[in-house]
Amino acid sequence: MTNTLRIGTRGSALAMAQSSTVAEELERAGYTTELVRVSTPGDQSQAPISEIGVGVFTSALRESLAAGEVDVAVHSYKDLPTAVDPRLALAAVPSREDPRDALVARDGLTLGELPPGSVVGTGSPRRASQLEALGLGLEVCGIRGNVDTRMRKVTDGELDAVVLARAGLARVGRLEVITESLDPLQMLPAPAQGALAVECRVEDVDTEHLLQSVLDDEASRAAVAAERAMLAALEAGCSAPVGALAGVVEDLDEDGRAVRRLSMRGVAATEDNELLRASATGETTAAEQLGTGIAAQLLDAGAALLSGPGSS
Repeated sequence: MTNTLRIGTRGSALAMAQSSTVAEELERAGYTTELVRVSTPGDQSQAPISEIGVGVFTSALRESLAAGEVDVAVHSYKDLPTAVDPRLALAAVPSREDPRDALVARDGLTLGELPPGSVVGTGSPRRASQLEALGLGLEVCGIRGNVDTRMRKVTDGELDAVVLARAGLARVGRLEVITESLDPLQMLPAPAQGALAVECRVEDVDTEHLLQSVLDDEASRAAVAAERAMLAALEAGCSAPVGALAGVVEDLDEDGRAVRRLSMRGVAATEDNELLRASATGETTAAEQLGTGIAAQLLDAGAALLSGPGSS
């Protein structure tokens, strides 16, 4: 481990904000850090993610980490492919931001207040599927771009509203623009939405232990592990119209004693845009099994008819 931890990050405002929170936490624990910007294909293209591919925001960061150009990489966890990179270790999942989706609408409107025919922008088939399933008569259109670019389409009158990840707005200090934080009963977020993944090289055991001890949040890691296991079991990749949300809840065991369990709900859209839903509760120590169990329920219900790739 070097004296200064070089933290690899994308150069976008959101990525820099996310990586800065990790750096600040490490600095508070007494470690010296340096942010190193790494340009990724996703930052250089305005094409739909379905065209430029899964992992487009993470592959360059991972290559830089594997090559020893940085010591740590910070990702939006939902951007990571589900396949494990054997060169790298998931050292920490910091405490998760609020994972809900957020509406930014004209005139301060909520989703239910938008009149039929209103145009709502999202780059995500997951969001589009769930918006259409609400039966509100909204017109959903695809968009790309950073947070400011998307919101500007509302202020300029091009769109009536956009749906964004609440966590991203929180991290760039823009919560005041939200007109409604969407209840997960209306719209389940992308698997791992709001969570960060902090990676290091698999052989760099000292850095792995350091990152885990300073940054890792056990409840966040368990919840995200369940959601990602569902995604992997569906073989959907992080670009399919799949939503999931897990969380640690208080429960009672057979003897009436309070215990902590993991509760999870999942949704997947079929080719004809029918939404399939499943839920279950399991042990926090068996997060992956919970996620694969939810995936099995969805597959039994017909999620094998899952539609093609797009952004989660």
